[in-house]
Parts: sequence; structure tokens; C-alpha cells
Amino acid sequence: MTSAAIAAALPKTARTTIEGVPFPRIASGKVREIFDLGDALLLTATDRLSAFDVILPDGIPGKGAILTQMSNWWFAQTGGLIANHLLPDQPGEFARRGLNDRDLQLRSMIVKKLKPLTIECVARGYLIGSGWSSYQKTGEVCGIRLPAGLRQADRLAEPIFTPTTKAPKGQHDEPINDAQGAATIGAALYEKVKALSLQLYQFGHDRAKQAGMILADTKFEFGTDAAGQLFLIDEVLTPDSSRYWPADSYAPGQSPPSYDKQFVRDHLVAVKWNQQPPAPRLPAEVIQRTQEKYLAALKNLLG
Repeated sequence: MTSAAIAAALPKTARTTIEGVPFPRIASGKVREIFDLGDALLLTATDRLSAFDVILPDGIPGKGAILTQMSNWWFAQTGGLIANHLLPDQPGEFARRGLNDRDLQLRSMIVKKLKPLTIECVARGYLIGSGWSSYQKTGEVCGIRLPAGLRQADRLAEPIFTPTTKAPKGQHDEPINDAQGAATIGAALYEKVKALSLQLYQFGHDRAKQAGMILADTKFEFGTDAAGQLFLIDEVLTPDSSRYWPADSYAPGQSPPSYDKQFVRDHLVAVKWNQQPPAPRLPAEVIQRTQEKYLAALKNLLG
């Protein structure tokens, strides 16, 4: 599906709840809702938006569809590196279960039932965000000593793996080092997901470069089946799980503009919100500009 077709199909108003699905809802997160299909799961991305770990009262129209379609594209691109959780015939799976609503299909995946790993796998090629904050304090990121004198948004000599805990809902993920990660999921599995995360990051970075973007960092999630086979799950290389910058305006020493909700974060900081619920309403201009950021990333990649 082309980016133009996806853009044309986006709803005019945000769909922040998913109703009318004739299957049990078993989980609801900041963005996604999960329904039990019996032999599989329906993973549906709403248009909800969170900032500073608080769900905002206003969503971004079509955001869920953009994230899902971008993930589907990346799953197809990375299939040679690792299997993923998508059932192979998505249109057929929707039809077989009577899920014919076009908007629901655009924002949903029908996926295998897998056991998620209990760490989040973060790969970084640039020094930004929490990595930059940690470096300023200690000279390290997740126990990895970096050279002195690096600037904000500097490209690292080589990408690094900086995993985190997977905190319960309402709590913050915490960075962990290699020893802690290996203790959490086992040394052999840890080394496997570390290598895969770095490989997937490099693949994504190279493809983003062709599209005029820089993939600064990203988060992957993995799961296993009953036989222990590893799969790439959840979303992959989207603006919600990754930090993309326009290559033509990149300059180290500052926080570059990005194709994600940073525009919303900047607005909330400017209005001096205390980052506690309830969050303030977003102006129409902020909503529109944020949607444009997500769409721009999609169009750059898919053409």
C-alpha cells in the first residue's frame, strides 16, 4: 500500500478507543489494545498519544494506522534477518474473522501468540535523549564507557546496545547493563538479541539514509514461541519506537528536529505543564503539525 493511499484513508478525527470488535479485549496500553482471537491476537494501534508517561486528552488522527503500516513495511524488509509475529496472509486473516472495517484493518495486525522477553532492546547510533543525559553525568551509557568530549547528537564510532527493564504500567523503564540483561533472560538469549538489535539498527539506519533521514536510535521487542524460537514483535522502526532526524538539517551540538511527538513535548514544556495528570488539551495546530511529522516519515520511507 502506498503512502498516498494510507494518507487518503486516514480518519479526520482521532480514534482513541477501539469498539465493536467481537473478541475479548485482554489488554490496553498507552497506544495499543489487544484482543484475543483464540488462536492469535489482534494488536490494534489507537490514535492515543502519551508524553512524559501520561496519556494526553487529544490523539493524533490516523497515527495508529501510520504506525501499523510503517511497521508492516519494516517487517517485510527485515524478514531475511529474523522471523516476525505477523501471520502470513493478513487480508485473509481479517476476512476469515469477519473484521471488515477498513480503518480497523489499517491500524491492526493479526499476530502469533508469543511470550515477550522481559527486557526492551535499545540500539543507539547517536548520543541523544537519555543516553546523552547519562553520558553527561557519568561518561557512560548502560555501563558502556564512551570517549570524553562527545557533543549532544554526535554519531558514535559504532552503534551500542543499551537495554532497559520492562516496567509495569505506570512505572518507568530503567537502563541495565550487559550483566543485568544476561541475568534477566539468560546469557545465550541475551547475546542473541543484542546481536540482532545491532544488526536491525544498522539495516534500518542504512535504509533511512536512502530516504533522507537519520535513524538515531530505536527500541525493539522480541518474543519466543513454545519451541523457544525467537521472533521480532510489537512495532518496529516507527516514529514512536525510534528517533528519526531529517538528514539535511542534522548538526551535532544540539537536539535535531525529529519525525515524532517531540513537537508535542516542546509545546507541553512551553506551557509549563507539571507532567502530572491530567494533561492539558492540545491546540489544533499542534495536533496538525504532529500528524504531518508522522506522515512525512511514512512518505519518506514508502515513497
